[in-house]
Amino acid sequence: MNAFIIHSVLAILIFLSVITWTIAVVKIKQFKRTTAEGKSFEDAFWQANSWDSGKQIANQSNAILAQLAQTGFKEFDDYKNNPQSLKNTGDVHEILERPLKQEIQKILRAQEKGLSELASIGSTAPFIGLFGTVWGIMVALQEISASGQASIDVVAGPIGEALIATAVGIAAALPAVLFYNYFVRRLKVWVTDVDSFTEAFLRLAAKQAQSQSKS
Repeated sequence: MNAFIIHSVLAILIFLSVITWTIAVVKIKQFKRTTAEGKSFEDAFWQANSWDSGKQIANQSNAILAQLAQTGFKEFDDYKNNPQSLKNTGDVHEILERPLKQEIQKILRAQEKGLSELASIGSTAPFIGLFGTVWGIMVALQEISASGQASIDVVAGPIGEALIATAVGIAAALPAVLFYNYFVRRLKVWVTDVDSFTEAFLRLAAKQAQSQSKS
């Protein structure tokens, strides 16, 4: 029974470790792709020589920032075509800001996928390992009581397996915690870049609205 419990604990910890590394590989590729696509799109977008050219570039890109720009262009067109609509009351900055922020939140939720799993593994894996340790020590004490002697041969096996469970628990938790902290930092930097692009787009939209009103 003791071996079954310890082996089950080890199997769970190994499974959690596999999940951690799978999420890590997926997130690293995701951040790398997002960064590369975002940089490529921004370079092309801000080199556009007109509002319509920028719109065309956004529609042809799969970058996350392009999705944000597409939302902005769509709302801007609605603002120009339906100026009497209640939702289009106010200046263009206010009108576009709300849907853009909603789009940012939707994108952010997608980018955060996997982080809660890493946090959970990082916080629970040591306790799962500790459970295996406590169980092994408890069995060792029972065997000492049953044999009436505390020889090393009696307690070495259960305690050794128990300590292995603790070590594996820490080994499973540490990468999860490190990856979680790394991805959270990367996400904060990325959100800052998204906010900067959004503010620049809003200024551009306000300038475009002013230009069209004069023509």
